[in-house]
Amino acid sequence: MKQRYPKHAKRDTDKFPFTTKNIHERGVTVMKENRKLLKEVLKDIRHDMTDEEVLNLLADSKISVSPESEKEKYTLGQRAADSIAKFAGSWAFIFSFTGVLILWMVVNTVLAAKAFDPYPFILLNLVLSCVAAIQAPLIMMSQNRQEEKDRRRAENDYKVNLKTEIMIEDLYDKVNAILAKQSALEKRLQNDGKNHTKQQENN
Repeated sequence: MKQRYPKHAKRDTDKFPFTTKNIHERGVTVMKENRKLLKEVLKDIRHDMTDEEVLNLLADSKISVSPESEKEKYTLGQRAADSIAKFAGSWAFIFSFTGVLILWMVVNTVLAAKAFDPYPFILLNLVLSCVAAIQAPLIMMSQNRQEEKDRRRAENDYKVNLKTEIMIEDLYDKVNAILAKQSALEKRLQNDGKNHTKQQENN
């Protein structure tokens, strides 16, 4: 199978690691754009660093961070809010709360005149309203912290994808440079072979 090489392949060893002018110019342009993006990922980039130094720094840096591995100090109220929100969103809460409601109504119905909350259970309605009023902000507090974790996770994914994309672009340019150099070397060997054959024929 015949290999395909860049049409602009020319021998140019003065601009390492790129072997052609076009590949070199493309690499410089891409790195100028990537440097702006890399400032979001790397904080140690200096203006006097070369492109190769920036790429080496990027390759050696660890970008990915697991949000679950981060030790966060939650207050007592935050831990309580998380626990309540977790319990309030479970079947255990639904069954237990339904049982309490049924028991409340049955007891007050059986006690009749001596009931502490006779029909239509005004005290029960007040309790339910208070539970809903307290439960809603607690659940929202827990959701806000979960959204913050999701935001950090999405930001972490973005940084990892950015690093991967830049490294792949750099590898792509280097592979193209190698192929261009190989193509130029093959052409040179072919020309040398033809010249050598002509000299032998002339002799």
